[in-house]
Amino acid sequence: MDRLHREFFASGDTEIDPVILVALYVLDFLCIHPFSDGNGRMARLLTVLLLYKEEYEVARYISLERLIEQTREGYYDTLYRASQGWHQSAHDPMPWVNYFLGVVYAAYGEFARDVGELRDGRGMKTHLVLQAIEHTIGDFSISELHQRCPSVGLDMLRHVLRSERDAGRVRAIGRGRGARWRRIGDA
Repeated sequence: MDRLHREFFASGDTEIDPVILVALYVLDFLCIHPFSDGNGRMARLLTVLLLYKEEYEVARYISLERLIEQTREGYYDTLYRASQGWHQSAHDPMPWVNYFLGVVYAAYGEFARDVGELRDGRGMKTHLVLQAIEHTIGDFSISELHQRCPSVGLDMLRHVLRSERDAGRVRAIGRGRGARWRRIGDA
C-alpha cells in the first residue's frame, strides 16, 4: 500500500490522464485487498476522494456507488478479468479502465441531464432536496436535511417534505421538533 500510494502521488509528471491513473490505483487497491472486509466500499470511497483530488467533481452530485450498484455484475466480471495475473504483473487492466471510465462518463451524462432540466433555475432547490432525500440512508430530521442542503431555507424544506408526504413518498415519524422522516419503502 505504501508503494502504491507513493507511486500514485509521484505520477503527477506523467502525460496519462489523471482519471486513468485513478482507475489503475483503484484496481491495484482491490488486488492488494488490504482489509479482511470492506475493500469494495473503501475502494469506492477512495475513488471519490481521488477524483476530487484530480478535480473530477461529478461524484459530489451523482452517486458513483449507485451507478456501480446498478452494474454490479459488470463490476465483478470486469474486476475478475482485469485482476487475473496481477500478482505476476501479467494482468490486463484495460477491462477495468474501460468499466471505470464508463461509470465516470455515465455520472457526467446524468449530471448534464439533471443540469439541463434545471437550466432556468426554477425547481433547483426542490431538486436539491429530493436528491438529498434519495441519498439519505434511514430516518432523517429536517435539521439533518438542512445540513445536506444548506442553500435551501427551512420553509422550502418543509414545503418539499409536505409535498413528498402528500404524494406518498415519505412519511413523518413523530411530531414537532423531534419528528423524523422516512422514505416509503425503506425499512
